Amino acid sequence: MSKIKIFALGGLNENGKNMYVVNVDEHIFVFDAGLKYGTDNMLGVDYIIPNMDYLVKNRKKVQGVFLTHGHDSNMGAISDLVQLIPEIHIYATKFTMEIVKKDLQEAGIENANLKEIRPHTKIEFTKDLYIFPISITHSIPDSVCYVLYTKDGAIVYTGDFVFDSTMKGAYKTDIGKLAYVGKQGVLCLLSESFYAEKQGHTSPNNRISDFIRDVLRKNEDRIIATILPAHIYRVQEIFNEVMKTHRKIVIMGKGLQDLITKAISMNYLTIDQERIGDLSNLDDKGVIVLISDEKEKPFANLDRILKGFDKYIKLKETDTIFITEPSYDGIEKRYAVILDDIARNNINVVSLSNKKHLLHHASREDLMLMINLMNPTYYFPVKGEYRHQYMNAEVAEELGIPKENILLKQNGDVVEFIDGKLVESTEKIEIDDILIDGKSQGDIGELVLKDREMLGQNGIVIISATLDRQTKKILAGPEVLTRGFIYVKENQDMIEETKNICLETIQNNIDSESKKVDYNNIKNEVRDNLGKYFYRETEAKPMIITVIQEV
Repeated sequence: MSKIKIFALGGLNENGKNMYVVNVDEHIFVFDAGLKYGTDNMLGVDYIIPNMDYLVKNRKKVQGVFLTHGHDSNMGAISDLVQLIPEIHIYATKFTMEIVKKDLQEAGIENANLKEIRPHTKIEFTKDLYIFPISITHSIPDSVCYVLYTKDGAIVYTGDFVFDSTMKGAYKTDIGKLAYVGKQGVLCLLSESFYAEKQGHTSPNNRISDFIRDVLRKNEDRIIATILPAHIYRVQEIFNEVMKTHRKIVIMGKGLQDLITKAISMNYLTIDQERIGDLSNLDDKGVIVLISDEKEKPFANLDRILKGFDKYIKLKETDTIFITEPSYDGIEKRYAVILDDIARNNINVVSLSNKKHLLHHASREDLMLMINLMNPTYYFPVKGEYRHQYMNAEVAEELGIPKENILLKQNGDVVEFIDGKLVESTEKIEIDDILIDGKSQGDIGELVLKDREMLGQNGIVIISATLDRQTKKILAGPEVLTRGFIYVKENQDMIEETKNICLETIQNNIDSESKKVDYNNIKNEVRDNLGKYFYRETEAKPMIITVIQEV
C-alpha cells in the first residue's frame, strides 16, 4: 500500500514564498524554497519565508530540496532552510546552483550539501522512487520542471514556464520529454497559475527585441535602463540589439556586474565584451546604462538617481529612462509613483504595458498545452493568488478534467492519495509567515510591526525620573524626551504640563510612611494619563515609555 501526501508550506493564495512538499510513504521531497518581499506596511521586514517546522521535525525523511530555477520566489529561502537543516541535500541545475552558492556565501554558510544536476538525468532514491528533471522555458537559463515517479504514477511540478518555439539552448523546452512523461501516466500535475487569467499564449509577448530596437532608434542620447537582474533573457535581448549599433553599455552595481560576468563566463550570455564600458563612459552620447531593479525594493536605484543622490549618475534633460519590465501584481502603486517622479524631472520615459508585454509565465493556452501533454488524473493549481488558482482550475475543467479531480487548496491543506486514489483528508499542516529583519528570525511578529507603525505615525515620548533610594524623594525629573511627536521649542507649555502630570502621578504612588514605591502602577498611570492628555491636545497617540531609577 502506497500513501502519498501533497501540500504547500507557501506559494498558494500568494505570489512568492513557493515551497511544495510531496510525502511518499517515508520519503519527503521538497520542491522549491522561495521567499517573498514585504509590503510597505511591513516596516523594516526584509523578506518573508514559510514556517519550516514540519521539515525540521521530519528531517530524517527529507530526501532533498529540488530547485526549479534561480529566482528569489523559488530559491530565496535556501540559506534559511540550510541553517535549520544543515544536512539537507540541495538539487539544482548548473546556473541555479551558482546563484545558490552566492546566497550561501553571503549568509556565511559553508559545506552545504550541494548536488548539481543535469536535465534529463534520473535521480534515483529507491527502485520505485526517482526524480527526472526536464528543461523548460523561463526568463532565466537552466530552468527545469520535476517529475517524481512513484509506483502509483508520476507527480509533476512545472515550476514557472512558458512555451516559446524561438527559445534555444539553456532556455529550450523539451516537449518530447514532457509528452513521454504524459504517456507513462501522471497521477497529479502541479502547475503554475500566475497568468491563468490571460487569454492565448504568452509568447510572443514575452519577447521585446523589436521594442528595444525601436527605443534605440528613436533615442540617440543616453538611455538609463532598469532591469531585474535575475531575468537573464531580458539582458540578452538588450545586448543583442545594442550590438547592432555603435553604442556602449555601462553596468552599474556590483551585484548586477557579478551576475552578468558569471553568466558570460558560463556562456549563458553572448556579448562582445569590448562593448562593455566603465564609469568613464557614463556621460557618452548614446551610452546604455543598466541599473538593477531589485524586487525587494522596486525602483530603489532609479529613485535614488531621480532624487539626485546617486554618486555617479546625474540626470540630464536629454536622457531617456527605459523600464524594461512590465509592472506586476504588488508594485502598481510604486510603478505609478516612479513614473510621476520621472515626469517631474522633465525626463523622457519609455515603459512596457502589462497588457501587451508579459513576463515568462504560462497564459491559458500554455496551461492547456501542458495539461494535454501531461494528461493528469488529478490537477493541482499552484503559484499565485487564489483568483489565479481558480482560473487555472477553470482551464483544467474546460479540458475535461472532472471537477472533483481538480484540487483547489490553501497553504497547509493536505491532499492524500492511497494506492493512487484520492481520499478525503482532514489533516492540516501548521503554516505561518516567518518575517526576516536583517539576520534575525522568529522575533518579528504582529506586535513588533504594530509598535513600528505607532512609532512611524505618532513618535515616542520617554519620561525619566530619579528617586532617592532611602527617602524615595524625587531627586531629578521628571524629564521629557520626545522624538517624532511634537516640535519641543514650539510646545513648551505642553512639555511643562506633561512634567506636572508625571510629577503628580509619581508622588501619588509613593507611600511616605513605609517608603514603598509602586513602580508598575506609576508606569501604567503615566501611560494612561499622558495618553489621554496628548490625544486631547494633538489627536495623536505616541508610544510612551517611563523610566524610574533609584540612587
